[in-house]
Amino acid sequence: MGRIIAIANQKGGVGKTTTAINLSACLAEAGKKILTIDLDPQGNTTSGLGLEREEIDNTVYELMIGKCTIRESICKTEIENLCLLPSDINLAGAEIELLEISEKEYILKNEVDYIKDDFDYIIIDCPPSLSMLTINAMTTANTVLVPIQCEYYALEGLSQLIHTINLVQKRLNPDLEMEGVVFTMYDARTNLSLQVVDNVKTNLDTNIYKTIIPRNIRLAEAPSYGLPINLYDTKSAGAESYRLLAIEVMEREDIR
Repeated sequence: MGRIIAIANQKGGVGKTTTAINLSACLAEAGKKILTIDLDPQGNTTSGLGLEREEIDNTVYELMIGKCTIRESICKTEIENLCLLPSDINLAGAEIELLEISEKEYILKNEVDYIKDDFDYIIIDCPPSLSMLTINAMTTANTVLVPIQCEYYALEGLSQLIHTINLVQKRLNPDLEMEGVVFTMYDARTNLSLQVVDNVKTNLDTNIYKTIIPRNIRLAEAPSYGLPINLYDTKSAGAESYRLLAIEVMEREDIR
């Protein structure tokens, strides 16, 4: 059965989509069968994995409103072992359309149940909000991975996110666990980055990944070419970091 990881943080600009794209690609590079679900209406994961949104017939929006099946909405990417459930701006209106639907918190889970055994890992890129889409991701997932940017306000909103995870665990998905925290946009030249890492380690009672993702120009450039970092610049610091993160994720699976 595939392990399902939701990548969530209601704070924008923390490297959530970057992590979804590159963790997926590095797990695929390691020979794992991956499905990446783009649950963000901005669709940046979709374009970052090389798919043109105009050429896609079915997205997660059509799936959630019942216009297609999950097998009809999954696309192959140019990356070996990596499939994508794409998104576009139509998803922004889905929450209003879902208001009348019973058990709307489980729409994605009920669909993913059909295909989860086809993949080793399913990675869900959540929108930067604690919305019904994020709740759907958490009812579907086994664990939640939280990227935290190495900046002054890193802990802001994190307690609310953890509160939401705990609520979902209590009321909707008793099997949900905190995957842990991964630090992103780390700048070794600044004392601030070091202070943020120390502060989070001191104040947060959760697994913290040893791998820290650096602030890296090549990482920032890769999405505009529709490529993950391990294909765009395979020897860059960003590529090496996400490979190490993928190894840690796989090792955690062995521990379970």
